[in-house]
Amino acid sequence: MRRIVTALLIVFLTSHAVAATDVNDRYDPDNALQISQGAVGTTIGNYQFIDRLNRNVSLHEYAGKPLVISMIFTSCHHVCPMTTKHLYKAVQAAREALGYDSFEVVTIGFDTAIDTPLAMAAFAREQGVNGDGWRFLSGSEETIQALSADLGFIYFSTPRGFDHINQVTIIDRDGKVYNQVYGVNFELPWLVEPLKQLVFNRPESAGHIVASLVDRVRLFCTVYNPASGRYEIDNSLFIQIAIGFIIVLSIAIYLWRGFRPARES
Repeated sequence: MRRIVTALLIVFLTSHAVAATDVNDRYDPDNALQISQGAVGTTIGNYQFIDRLNRNVSLHEYAGKPLVISMIFTSCHHVCPMTTKHLYKAVQAAREALGYDSFEVVTIGFDTAIDTPLAMAAFAREQGVNGDGWRFLSGSEETIQALSADLGFIYFSTPRGFDHINQVTIIDRDGKVYNQVYGVNFELPWLVEPLKQLVFNRPESAGHIVASLVDRVRLFCTVYNPASGRYEIDNSLFIQIAIGFIIVLSIAIYLWRGFRPARES
């Protein structure tokens, strides 16, 4: 089973700027997957970027919240737009389930010669991505190379564009790579489940019984419904808990009433 899953992942790993039959000899999907997985646990640096409104952005601004990072190049006319549109839908579904301000998203252009703030703004409009909590960023070649190394993101320039691993990276509150999501049309739980673990394990809830209980309930009761393709609150757990409580209470009352006359006699 593990071999089958790995093979399916590898099928989704490589994105191409255009349809082509030529294969870049330097790109090895197995090696790319190994490097990508090896980045889990790495703390990303405090790199500086410029957003589509020409504002300076530091990655450490996102400390304290989970962060989703996607890497694209704006001259890509097929896979990168498809990936971004699908990610947008997945992010919307995740925010409905986890809270609209529960995590942040950044899309970073790695083709530094082309992916200017103006180009990133145009790319965002073309993919229909709008609203707060999602920034499109441009950076220097040095910054992109350093961040790519932290994320385990592999890309190579080709005569027709770029070959690159197709991944979305989830960063935890402490700035560490927490999980990698692969593919153009990935399954919604691949993104939401790791985010759910981060969002509902809030450090501020530690030591507070009520807040911790609320987080535990939300963690276990927010479940994916394949029929609707969305995350929903599963009330069956509450019902089971209530039934269990009633049964225990009934047994306790029965035993207490049976024991009470014996004491009075």
